Amino acid sequence: MNKTRKKSKYKHAIINKKIYYFYKITWFDICGDSGWSTKSEFDIFMPSVMISQAYVYSKDKKILRTFASHDVNDELFGDRNVYPMGCVVKLEKVEN
Repeated sequence: MNKTRKKSKYKHAIINKKIYYFYKITWFDICGDSGWSTKSEFDIFMPSVMISQAYVYSKDKKILRTFASHDVNDELFGDRNVYPMGCVVKLEKVEN
């Protein structure tokens, strides 16, 4: 029997026979200010909600590792980030 592989509906990269899926990542970023502010200004000071798009290299309960670039001929990764999972609000797989 000849098996045909079902095409994934999600965007992905295959590197050294391993599949890495592409995600839209929503996360909180720390905001800082060294100036003076009133109590009311301070009360509305919030972290920024950021969106990144990248391939997920690995994730566990504590850490999310991503990359956005990779070598075509070797197992080399670039544009890498490591997020504490406590900062990650949402992970959404991107469809093709």
